[in-house]
Amino acid sequence: MTTSKHTNSETEPDTPPDAAGVATSALPPAMPRTAAVADRIETFAVVDSTNVRARHLLSEGALEELSPQNGEEPMIVVAADLQRSGHGRLGRFWFGRPGDSFMVSFATALPRALATDPGVNGWVQMAAGIAAIDALRDALGECGASTSGESAPLQLKWPNDIFCDGHKLGGILCELVPLGRHVAAADSAGAADMDDLVGVVVGVGINLRVPADRLPTAQSTSLHLHYPGLAPTGPLRDDIAAAMVTSLRESLHRLCEAPREQMEQLHTRVLEESYTLGRRVEVKLADGGIISGEALSVNADASLTVRDAEGATHVVSTGDVGVLPV
Repeated sequence: MTTSKHTNSETEPDTPPDAAGVATSALPPAMPRTAAVADRIETFAVVDSTNVRARHLLSEGALEELSPQNGEEPMIVVAADLQRSGHGRLGRFWFGRPGDSFMVSFATALPRALATDPGVNGWVQMAAGIAAIDALRDALGECGASTSGESAPLQLKWPNDIFCDGHKLGGILCELVPLGRHVAAADSAGAADMDDLVGVVVGVGINLRVPADRLPTAQSTSLHLHYPGLAPTGPLRDDIAAAMVTSLRESLHRLCEAPREQMEQLHTRVLEESYTLGRRVEVKLADGGIISGEALSVNADASLTVRDAEGATHVVSTGDVGVLPV
């Protein structure tokens, strides 16, 4: 069942952008390739937040209406040309003008035991990062885009940022969501099955064509600044989202079926794609503490080990990690 409903730049938490008056396209983005591989898709010209809409669909029981394919949980996609209240980690706002950015959320379900296991659930975020990197590379290859001059590597900054040539290209926000159900649709066995699952929303924001003079910080970048041969935003967004549906669904399915093996494979990929490891970093912890030092390793549970100037090591599971200049 596939449906289509007609109807990024990140800033600091206390400075929400004013989206009022921004001209928007009359129609939501067309995404035929994504619609062909997703189980349900909703596209909007304007939406408050694709993550909020995806969470709402899960709480309404939307996944229950869809049938698993080849044993893999269904995947719902919500995409928009403009978000008015998009957000990233730690309350940061994510705002893009029409045609500038990739603003797409992917919603599915995972076994509750896996999604709440601290030894495993960190790899859900890592799986999303790898899927985004792979999807970008696939889409760039599809349109034949090449870099302007020197290579512009796509990499991951722990735990949730996409980097291009050492600058932030995009971010990923993963959220766990209680699953709702349609009262008339669930028998007792089905209800028990739903209770064993928890919803997962993966929101992805990527700067595709943000002009250099509108990038929010000196550390930000946009894909078109490195790949001048890009396809137009519409087809490019569709190609990235379609590739990510396939990659993310397969990766999460393997994480459910064979957690140890998939975590090992993801660990290898994260080490290969890491922008963070071996660099000086500053970690802002949730309790307000700050750790500065060298990023030594991504561990078996997807945490990060940092060695400070005194030689002490710190294991970081959550936090805002900034890479310091050399």
